[in-house]
Amino acid sequence: MAKTTKKSTKNAPVKKKPSAVKKEDSSASDKNSAAKKSESPKSMKGSASYDAADITVLKGLEPVRKRPGMYIGGTGKDGLHHLIWEVVDNSFDEAMAGYATTITVTLLPNNWISVEDDGRGIPVAKHPATKKSTLETVLTTLHAGGKFGGDGYKVSGGLHGVGVSVVNALSTDLKAEVWREDKLHTQEFARGTRQGDVKATKVDKAEKGKTGTRISFRPDEEIFTETIDFDWKVIIDHLRQQAYLTKGVRLKIRDERSENVEEQKEHSFYFEGGIRSYVAYLNRNDKPLHTRPFYVEEEVDNVLVEIALQYTEDIKPLEITFANNIHTTEGGTHLVGFRTALTRTINAYAQKSGIIKDLKKEGLTGDDVREGITLVISVKIQEPQFEGQTKAKLGNPEVRSIVNSVVGRKLTEFFEEHPNEGKTIVGKCLIAAKARKAAKAAKDTVLRKGALDGFALPGKLADCSEKDPAKCELYIVEGDSAGGSAKQGRDRSFQAILPLRGKILNVERARIDKMLSSKEVKALVIALGAGIGEELDISKLRYDRIIIMTDADVDGAHIRTLLLTLFYRYYPKIVEEGHLYIAQPPLYQLTSGSKMEYVYNESDKERVIAEWEKEAAAKKKGKKAAEPEPEQTEEGAEGEEGLRKSRVNIQRYKGLGEMNPSQLWETTMDPETRSMLQVTVEDAGRANDVFETLMGDDVPSRRKFIQTHAKDVKNLDV
Repeated sequence: MAKTTKKSTKNAPVKKKPSAVKKEDSSASDKNSAAKKSESPKSMKGSASYDAADITVLKGLEPVRKRPGMYIGGTGKDGLHHLIWEVVDNSFDEAMAGYATTITVTLLPNNWISVEDDGRGIPVAKHPATKKSTLETVLTTLHAGGKFGGDGYKVSGGLHGVGVSVVNALSTDLKAEVWREDKLHTQEFARGTRQGDVKATKVDKAEKGKTGTRISFRPDEEIFTETIDFDWKVIIDHLRQQAYLTKGVRLKIRDERSENVEEQKEHSFYFEGGIRSYVAYLNRNDKPLHTRPFYVEEEVDNVLVEIALQYTEDIKPLEITFANNIHTTEGGTHLVGFRTALTRTINAYAQKSGIIKDLKKEGLTGDDVREGITLVISVKIQEPQFEGQTKAKLGNPEVRSIVNSVVGRKLTEFFEEHPNEGKTIVGKCLIAAKARKAAKAAKDTVLRKGALDGFALPGKLADCSEKDPAKCELYIVEGDSAGGSAKQGRDRSFQAILPLRGKILNVERARIDKMLSSKEVKALVIALGAGIGEELDISKLRYDRIIIMTDADVDGAHIRTLLLTLFYRYYPKIVEEGHLYIAQPPLYQLTSGSKMEYVYNESDKERVIAEWEKEAAAKKKGKKAAEPEPEQTEEGAEGEEGLRKSRVNIQRYKGLGEMNPSQLWETTMDPETRSMLQVTVEDAGRANDVFETLMGDDVPSRRKFIQTHAKDVKNLDV
């Protein structure tokens, strides 16, 4: 879903105080250059020698610890959870191969986690190439596994075979347990280094015939310096998705981190319907146009294609694609093949059935036929070609033609067998085509030639003087009062201000033509300079940072949500590429005597007040002990003065306009001191669900959401 993370912006331009410009002394400069040229070559260029001794060879798992980001994408929260996905992927590979039926993921105390399956168990016999146990080979050698030929797996999620070995390298401790041939084989590791040979013990009667693998590990704080605390919700959401993709497999997730049994949690997922159930889950808060979803599962040339789709009343498509259970967030050849077949098939059916009499001049476009679609594509392939270790995009060219062929044939059969569904879907596409033409006319009016090249910018925009977009930032400010303060307090060299009056249009259900009829939205679209809809070109964005700055009250939160909806629906690339931020203005200004501090939440306010009162009490106590007893009148006066000085004056900022320009700069706009939240999207499906609930037409779902999360709301003004 859309989330916000704190982001430092100290690399942004800094507002500088006016100063005299000193002309550089050219003679001094020449002297410095000469001095640099005369320096020792070693100090400037490194060693003159370059031979075999200068080449560093990293052994075993050393490359993983040296450059962990190459293998798990980073060492933050996402990289931490990627460790779980790597181990779980191996268990799902066993399930896809037909050998595992149950997978159990358990969160344990002290940041340990275990993943267990009832598959065949990792082989433990001596490997012919390494002369070590196969279990040790898999856990300590990159590119070692059952995914590089042989009969281990027909398809698998792991492309490079580095999963478990990478987890081993990035964990302080790892324990592998394998059940095979009525024996339990165990081996332990520390930061990728074995702590002994594989130990085998006979199992008791209760475990006779048991097979499977359990990997237990604890992430290394030296690698994951941000956190090693696993997020229960992140794990649940990801594994639920995986359970949908592997129908018939039972997935259990347990949280046993608390010693209190009542606080422990457990979830279990089992979906016989697979991705059909997933589409129903994604549409649970929407209104499907047809109750019977389209579904196909077919294998062609060792490529298994599974597709489910259903149209809703929404105007935005939701397309989620997978290859070997890996979420390909950037799509790939399977998505391209599907889109081509969908457009061709719906156009052919519309003309053949007479719903559209003449499509020779202009047929339904790809955008027309995808409006309101909820789609899940899952392909399983023996030799997947991904772009990079993060596997964001599938590149197999043969998959495109296979998916194209399967969808074209099966969708045609679906329309012929279910004409009511076919007419409903084509009718939806026709409405989309008419809206597209109306939207184009509106865009041609608003985004006329030259409007995005710096001309005809909205009059309320206070633009910056810097012309390089990489150095510029745009503050979207609530109201003219706050806009006035921001315009006076900003650094006009790189900070632009666009004040918005009132609450903008809710674009969740609005088409572009209606959206651009809103003056506030139109002003924002023109100020951004990147176009919208079909003309959207993110490379023309006029500002590298777009910062939403609203009041810290209910109305401000509502305006912020409306703006987030606009960006998520119509400018997803701005969010995905990290251009969108939320300013964090202070909630209070605290003063006591000569002390002053800005605080951003209630807990910080209470903490600062408590610290100041403690300091005042200690000072007063020390002064009484050091000085002789004063007369009664003076003591009363001094006590009253001490009490007055210890009092804390609390100023609550309900609106940005209450701050003067210098305060707004100091607290919220100065790159050296400000704190901002960067908006990102973790999961497209979950984000779509949240926006549907908050901004859509389903009132009961919104009411339930509000009731569920009401207790989490802070700083609520009633």
